[in-house]
Amino acid sequence: MTAKIDDWLLEILACPQSKAPLRLDEEAGELVCDESGLAYPIRDGIPVLLVDEARSIG
Repeated sequence: MTAKIDDWLLEILACPQSKAPLRLDEEAGELVCDESGLAYPIRDGIPVLLVDEARSIG
């Protein structure tokens, strides 16, 4: 699964928990926050920025 997010949108999105910037993991289809250790899913091209929906990555 590959995900695409427009660059302008990626620049303004932030992790709801840490407020840190997110990076796109296209292969996993997720937005990743290295500071909080959470990965947020992208479903049908829409980022789901809910902490309850996030996956812990570390």
